[in-house]
Amino acid sequence: MSLPTSSRLNALGGSNVSVSDGDISMGMCNPALLHANSHMTLQLNYSYYLPGTMFGSALYGHNFGEAKGLRSSGDGAPEKPNYFAVGIHYLDYGRMKYADENGNLSGGSFGARDILIDVMYARQLHPCWKIGVTLKPVYSIYESYNSFAIGADVGAHFQTRDSTFQMGLVLQNIGWQIKSFYSSEDGTGHEMLPLNLQLGLTYRVKHAPLRFHLQIHNMQTWHLNYEWTSLDKSPTTGDIIPHDVKWYDMMFRHTIWCIEVVPKSEKFYIALSYNHRRRAELQLTDQKSLAGFALGAGVKIKQVRLGFAISQLTKSNFSYQVGLTLDIHSLMK
Repeated sequence: MSLPTSSRLNALGGSNVSVSDGDISMGMCNPALLHANSHMTLQLNYSYYLPGTMFGSALYGHNFGEAKGLRSSGDGAPEKPNYFAVGIHYLDYGRMKYADENGNLSGGSFGARDILIDVMYARQLHPCWKIGVTLKPVYSIYESYNSFAIGADVGAHFQTRDSTFQMGLVLQNIGWQIKSFYSSEDGTGHEMLPLNLQLGLTYRVKHAPLRFHLQIHNMQTWHLNYEWTSLDKSPTTGDIIPHDVKWYDMMFRHTIWCIEVVPKSEKFYIALSYNHRRRAELQLTDQKSLAGFALGAGVKIKQVRLGFAISQLTKSNFSYQVGLTLDIHSLMK
C-alpha cells in the first residue's frame, strides 16, 4: 500500500499529495489530485523491484456531471467537475521453495501475491479547491494463508489560480482487515491498516521551468517504528535496546524532497528526489550507495505519455519503473 504505483510517483520520491497536473496516478496518493485532464485516460505501469517479483498497475479515469453553479460565476470551472477513476495493482513475490525451520528444503514451492483495487472520486468545489475519497479493497494470499481488508483515503487539494502554489492534505488507509491471516488467542487477529496522514506543498517558479515539492508523511506519529527500535536485545534483561535516533534525524525521516524541471507546455519533465526515511532504512553502514535518491523523466508525444524512473534500494539493487499513458478521448476525436 506504500509502494509507488507509477514511474512518476517513484521519481517524486515514492509519494506526492500536492501536485495536480493531469497525471491520473497522482490520485493514488490523494484522490483530490484527479484532474479535468484525466478524463478518458488509460495508464499502464510496470515495476521491477527484486529478482523474481512483478509489480504492475492499470488505471482509467472518467469525468462526468455539470458545473452549473460554478460556471454561472464565470470562474472557468470545468464542464465536468466530478472526477472518477479506478485502478488495480498487482504484486507477485514469485515462487519460493518449502523449507523447515533449519533451512532444509522439503520439496515443492509456493507463491505469494497482493491485489489492491482503488475506486476514486473527486469533486471540483471551486477552481482553487477539490476534495476526494478513495475506497480500496485489498486481497493477499501467501501460500495457504489469505487476508481481505477494506481501506479508504480522504483528501483535499488547494491551488492558486495561476497554479504557482499547490497544497494537498490526505488521510490514507482508514480501515482494517475483514478476514485476517490468523486467529489470535482471543479468537481475533484483525489488524488496522497502516494509517498515514500526509501534507504536501508544491511551488512553481514563475519565470523558470522549476517546481519544488515537500511532502510530510506519517504526521500522526513521531516515532517511525522500524527505525526507532532495533532487533538487538539487552544481554541481561532481554529487552529491546532503543536505536539511538536523534530528533532532527527522526524529523527528516518524515519528509520527501523533490525538484522538477517542467516547462509551461508540460511536454516533458525531469525529477530528482530524496526520501530520507528510505535512505535510513536501506543504507548499509559499511557500503556507499544512493539509497533514498530517485531519478525520473517523462515525455508527452501527442496523445501518448511515456515515463521512466530509477531508484537504488541497496548497493547492488535498483528499482526500475516504466509507465505508458494514453489519452483515449483525444484518440477518438
